[in-house]
Amino acid sequence: MKTKLIEKVLFPILLLGIIIPIWSFLSSIVEGFPTPLDTYVRATEVLSDPFYINSENDRGIFWQLLNSLERVFAGFVLACIVGIPVGLAIGMNSRFYDALNPYIQIFKPVSPLAWLPLALFVFKDINLTAIATIFITSIWPIIINTALGVKSVNTDFMNVAKVLQFTPIEKIIKIILPVAVPFIFAGMRLSLGTAWLVIVAAEMLTGGIGIGFWIWDEYNNLNYTSIIVGIFLIGIVGFILDILMGIVANKFDYRKGMR
Repeated sequence: MKTKLIEKVLFPILLLGIIIPIWSFLSSIVEGFPTPLDTYVRATEVLSDPFYINSENDRGIFWQLLNSLERVFAGFVLACIVGIPVGLAIGMNSRFYDALNPYIQIFKPVSPLAWLPLALFVFKDINLTAIATIFITSIWPIIINTALGVKSVNTDFMNVAKVLQFTPIEKIIKIILPVAVPFIFAGMRLSLGTAWLVIVAAEMLTGGIGIGFWIWDEYNNLNYTSIIVGIFLIGIVGFILDILMGIVANKFDYRKGMR
């Protein structure tokens, strides 16, 4: 166990020892490209005062990330509220599946940027546009994984439910959900990752407060070191969200107790 922990810490550090020289070499051949030291200095500046508020649109990095996370979770929660019941219906009823599957397959691969102008036209509000775009693009993993979880229920269990004359609600609560929950959380985990990806692109185009707009604003001001800092922050927050969602998913995974 201790050796594994050392390896998990040591290997990323060794890899960093390879990345830094490559990054430094890139900085030497591309004029104006930030060096690792420049980026470190800028990161300390950004993180030294993350809570400042100078004006409505000039705020510290904490507020930028917080605004982005608020939009992400708003769209994500809506996707869960709609996606889980739809996934259950598709998994339990072949007619629902036949009716909805073509639309899922058509709209699932559509880029979030394709939805953005239409959402902006409908809502005419930055926050609602971002939330709607996140909802539309993050709902598909939830629907698909929920339906997959329902279909993974053993047919013997379903036959028992028929014999005991379970109502549809009893069948869902007592038979389907205990088996489908790990699949549902896997879909939610994918969905949350998708939502965090989408918000950056959405904010770059819509503006306002948020990490995506902050990066775009820094680009317009030619502050390329800030862009790299923003990329690292986006990655770190996304990593933390994935870990937290993974912990929650493991708590509800009945299969762990069977190993």
